[in-house]
Amino acid sequence: MSDWKPISPLLPVERTIDISGIQPLYDNWRSAKTRLKESGVAQLEEFTRRLTRRLSIETGILERLYDLDRGTTEALVAHGFKEDLISHESTNLEPAQLIDILRDQEAAVQLVMDCVARQRPLTKGVMHELHAILTRHQDFTSAIDPLGIRRDIPLLKGKFKEQPNNPKRPDGTIHHYSPPLQVESEVENLLAWLPQYAEVDPIIVAAWFHHRFTQIHPYQDGNGRVARALTTLLLLRADLLPLVVDRDLRVEYIQSLEDADGGNLSQLVEIFARLERNAILQALSVDAQAEISHQKTLTSAVIGSLAEKFAHRRLRKLADLRQVNKVAISFRSKARVLIEDALRAMQLTLQEVGKTQINTKEGGSDSKTGHWYKFEVIQTAKESGKFANFAENHYFVKGTVKVEAERLTFVVSFHHIGRDLTGIMEATAFSKIESYGDPEDQESMSERFALCSVEPFVFTHQTTLESVSTTFERWLDAALAVAIKEFGDRL
Repeated sequence: MSDWKPISPLLPVERTIDISGIQPLYDNWRSAKTRLKESGVAQLEEFTRRLTRRLSIETGILERLYDLDRGTTEALVAHGFKEDLISHESTNLEPAQLIDILRDQEAAVQLVMDCVARQRPLTKGVMHELHAILTRHQDFTSAIDPLGIRRDIPLLKGKFKEQPNNPKRPDGTIHHYSPPLQVESEVENLLAWLPQYAEVDPIIVAAWFHHRFTQIHPYQDGNGRVARALTTLLLLRADLLPLVVDRDLRVEYIQSLEDADGGNLSQLVEIFARLERNAILQALSVDAQAEISHQKTLTSAVIGSLAEKFAHRRLRKLADLRQVNKVAISFRSKARVLIEDALRAMQLTLQEVGKTQINTKEGGSDSKTGHWYKFEVIQTAKESGKFANFAENHYFVKGTVKVEAERLTFVVSFHHIGRDLTGIMEATAFSKIESYGDPEDQESMSERFALCSVEPFVFTHQTTLESVSTTFERWLDAALAVAIKEFGDRL
């Protein structure tokens, strides 16, 4: 007996999934992108090319089409899909075969971008075209015959499946996708519902569409690749960035799809929001100045005559963007209260261990300590592909707890992101654990630095503490838990 059920439209509970933390970034990114394009910044184009290549590589790894080591991945992302960059030891395919597949996947992304640029509507024809491109160099797929024997069968390219493709779960049960006879009507429903959600957050819509498409599983193989390409199409159509589901997220990504099968779409939405936020912050960190020519021309004289006209308008805009500093100060105050409460509770718990001292302190540009923790912040931002802008104001709050010869310092930093003033800041949390031993015994003295926030907390000049207070509290609680556990393990 089949447990297949038709797909559902976007449910009311799914429309209300809370991703308020990323929504203020949309307008900031759209404005920044417009400015970068008007400046003719080639760096943004290169960023987009690299993002496309990374997406093209990772989508096949998620499908287990091939393996590819990290070093070769980075070389291909930086220099393009060239066979001589791939050694036989770095992949399980012949380099030439891998390059063919990667170029197919890159061509699919280019088709998506072309559809967006030409305002081509999303239809079954576009889906078929994407599938045919993505499977151009894949002639077979595996299937289980009526006797239960797995065999290779010819892959239908650019056509919906004609045979069931229901996989067997590890526990032996069968997961039922849409029967072949239902695929046409299910896809038509999906496409008919989509325009009704123009006012819903585009990331929620993209996650819904992605999940329902995978529920249908309309093609014999390649459904995940097509789903991710269509997700990119929907995000680009909303003037956002493609998101790359990295191989390291495979388990979390698959689990989120299974959760969505059970009626919980929130995990997939949160993954998409996290990836989109990181993509935006990385894009805002491209070095625009490296691409701007300062050569004097006749045109520059004409442009210069407009400077005075727009000077006041620009100053007003910068003042608006710098309102984010006030938002940061309100978050700093909130963070101090939460950190103090956590450390007091910790102090009571640790009284039996030894004499315990706690302290909290606010700092930043408003108290001439904005340079504190600059190295740590810049380093962690750089590692995630972002630019921490210390030309603008920086704020922090720190809490310390000392027990005997051990001291924990927990810091939350609030800093600007992007080489230009964007009106976007992020909070990151990190800890330092110091062990104080005999000063004559250097072996007994140590210091350990650890990033406690897996993901930053992002806000803009339009954010209010009230609107995201609960989200911020959850984020800070998780970061504090990491620091306290690490400290507790040392005691």
